[in-house]
Amino acid sequence: MVARRFIVHGRVQGVGYRFFAVRAAARHQVTGTVKNLPGGDVEVVAQGPQKDIEDFKLDLATGPSYAHVTQLEELDIPVDQQRKAFLIDY
Repeated sequence: MVARRFIVHGRVQGVGYRFFAVRAAARHQVTGTVKNLPGGDVEVVAQGPQKDIEDFKLDLATGPSYAHVTQLEELDIPVDQQRKAFLIDY
């Protein structure tokens, strides 16, 4: 089990990116959160088996059809055993 924090840069707000991330997380069976950041970026916190996180990361780098991801920052973080779902964080 691994946990990662991603910061997604580009045109990622107002294009359905958070809902896209929720669907992608369900496909890859990862848990965590996604939220818009004040500067126009999106933060994704995700955890799961390493292979699933890597596959999820590929989806995050692509985004939904109206998004344009220019950069994806990634940071290892501690696993939170209490995380049981993937939710939009407002």
